[in-house]
Amino acid sequence: MKSLGSSCSSRAAAETPEASRERRAGRGALWSAWPRCAPRDLAFCMAALLLFCLGSLFIQLNGGPPKVLLELRNYLGKTPSNVLPFPSQVIYNRVGKCGSRTVVLLLRILAERHQFNLVSSDIHNKTRLTKHEQVELMRNISTIPQPFLYTRHVHFLNFTRFRIEQPVYINIIRDPINRFLSNYFFRRFGDWRGEQNHLIRTPRMKDDERYLDINVCILENYPECSNPRLFYIVPYFCGQHPQCREPGVWALERAKQNVLENFLLVGILEELEDVLLLLERLLPHYFSDVLTIYKSPAFWKVGNLTGTVKKSMPTLEALQVLYRRMKYEYEFYNFVRDQFHLVKKKIGLKSLLPISSHEPSFLRELTLHTPDPLEEEEEEVEEVEDDAKNWLVQP
Repeated sequence: MKSLGSSCSSRAAAETPEASRERRAGRGALWSAWPRCAPRDLAFCMAALLLFCLGSLFIQLNGGPPKVLLELRNYLGKTPSNVLPFPSQVIYNRVGKCGSRTVVLLLRILAERHQFNLVSSDIHNKTRLTKHEQVELMRNISTIPQPFLYTRHVHFLNFTRFRIEQPVYINIIRDPINRFLSNYFFRRFGDWRGEQNHLIRTPRMKDDERYLDINVCILENYPECSNPRLFYIVPYFCGQHPQCREPGVWALERAKQNVLENFLLVGILEELEDVLLLLERLLPHYFSDVLTIYKSPAFWKVGNLTGTVKKSMPTLEALQVLYRRMKYEYEFYNFVRDQFHLVKKKIGLKSLLPISSHEPSFLRELTLHTPDPLEEEEEEVEEVEDDAKNWLVQP
């Protein structure tokens, strides 16, 4: 076998002088066609490229392009004017007794300041919808001028199942026992805004029910203090399927999956200031300056009148019974808290010490000092028989 070098040498020897001249002429033509530029022009191009890279980095670090560039792009017709460079459709499917009234009051101030559309539903007793009601609500939400934030007490709605663009979800939850106790006493005795508010709110409640000792309610298995009434938070994240209301692994896992796939942030009320800080980082066009407003004396002048009155702590025995009945609620709460702490860690915020696996979480959580949020009554129990044909069946 001939070597590569000998083969090349033989071809070079066989090449005629005329062919060699033509080959060199072809190379000269190729180089003459290549664009030439002076060193000064090359330096200008490199400087322009460097300036472009630095400008791009600055825009990314500051939350997107400035308003003047967006308006210029829309004027030139590069992007339709109704397409916004950030999440412009947000749903806050607020959970009852988890500080939602505090957040809604903040949103009213922020909406006026930042010029986004806030639509807050007054429906508090219709969290579960028929298929027709789901479609109608989702279509109505989709027609709100962007950017908008829609808030209502409603279980998770899956827009994509109806081929409607899925908005971004946010939410806040609370230690399940704390949430239950807050609702239990608020329904009976209201808050400091008026002594007679609770009588107006629950006029059909008899005195023996209104003054029922919380420990008796729990330990003697009154309906208000037993499952499935205690399975309350998970359905807000599981969705509209009837099985989402049944305490069990199926509803729990679906709720976790929706948190990971459809919620931009789910915070915990025990760390509300950090929740607001993260919302300001993730959705600055909605929540800029929210912490400043939240900490202002004017804001808390309203909050001081809305704390639940006559609230008392059950005995340890009753708390332990509640904790066992709320098994799936606490599994979900701990999952959300861990996810929330992961997000905090990514931006350098410290979290509370993790709870020991040998200690029930409520024993430590119930001792945490959290400023009472503005109270809001959870929705009334819906006395509606389930009709499988009226519900959206999800796999």
